[in-house]
Amino acid sequence: MASMAASMMAFGMASGMASGMASGCAHAPPPAPVAAPPAPPAAPVKRELAVIPAESDAFPAVARAVSASLASAKVSGIDETRLSKVSLEVVQLAIECVEPTGTCYQAIGRSLAANQLLFARIDGATRRSLRVTVTLFDVDAKAEARSAQKVFATEADATAGAAALVEEVTR
Repeated sequence: MASMAASMMAFGMASGMASGMASGCAHAPPPAPVAAPPAPPAAPVKRELAVIPAESDAFPAVARAVSASLASAKVSGIDETRLSKVSLEVVQLAIECVEPTGTCYQAIGRSLAANQLLFARIDGATRRSLRVTVTLFDVDAKAEARSAQKVFATEADATAGAAALVEEVTR
């Protein structure tokens, strides 16, 4: 009986050790996966407008009036407006792109870190009249957003009509 008691005792110890080992090695269930916090919303894209002053040796009063109207224009969807210190022609020469094309205007916009350009051209339409063209150019789309052109009989008429022409493009 002693051998049987010893066997049972050995068996009991072995099973106790086995059960102890089983409970000691058991792991807690893994925690439920935690979803990553949502990414913060992307910062809104800041829309910048570069206003380029008009220049005309032949019609300086018109250039001043158009430039003043361009500088005070408000364009919807624009967060920041910057006034260029130089004319369109100077910027074009600086970037070596002097053609009045979408590609050149896009290059001008990128050089000025702007999404849109607002500028005007003043040309002699005939010997006595002049043409003023105001353009809002979308640099990102590489396309003219809006444009308006008007032929004025005199420099005085163009000076007086500059604000209305800029308003037509920027409304």
